[in-house]
Amino acid sequence: MSWWRPYNFRQGGCPGVNEAKPQMSQPPIPPATGRAALPALPRAIFASRWLQLPLYLGLIVAQAVYVVQFWVELVHLVEAAFGNADALAKLVTSTGYKSGTAVETLNETIIMLAVLALIDVVMISNLLIMVIVGGYETFVSRLRLEDHPDQPEWLSHVNASVLKVKLATAIIGISSIHLLKTFINAENYTEKVLLWQTVIHIAFLFSALAIAATDRVMPSPHGSDGH
Repeated sequence: MSWWRPYNFRQGGCPGVNEAKPQMSQPPIPPATGRAALPALPRAIFASRWLQLPLYLGLIVAQAVYVVQFWVELVHLVEAAFGNADALAKLVTSTGYKSGTAVETLNETIIMLAVLALIDVVMISNLLIMVIVGGYETFVSRLRLEDHPDQPEWLSHVNASVLKVKLATAIIGISSIHLLKTFINAENYTEKVLLWQTVIHIAFLFSALAIAATDRVMPSPHGSDGH
């Protein structure tokens, strides 16, 4: 057994341990490229979107005016409910209520017209919010509200087509309120006015259906999973 001899780990090490191992090939790292600067004319054209900013600021001012109008009408309604004759007269004038006799007390018709007027203000205010927030997000600049707890649900997938459909739906709601106010106070309107308001409301309905159908037929920019 002279041919056997123990392997000296101190001198030679463990067989196969010190052998060179093939290294895994790694994909090449692409060179870092910065955002290419736009030429002067395209940059100026793209920056022109900020010209819409004063328009949205003006709509915010209009929103504040609607808030003031809402509280004025609400105060008149509450004061008229407590027997204030001046508030009742202002409420009758603002709602367009007419009667063959002098209106001395608050009746159910005036209350319904006043409440519908308040709902009308709220719906127009909602329409303004859609235009201000959605329009700024779509046409001016990102609001970056992805992690904000109060981000509107519809804003996460808003684009020009979705905004048009939502605006058309809001306009139909406003038109419905106006038509209901007219029918409640129908004795003070002619048949021609009633007919044309109904026709205009139906036209709004068909317009909204056409916009929604067009949006469904056109391909989505986000593919089949887009909204």
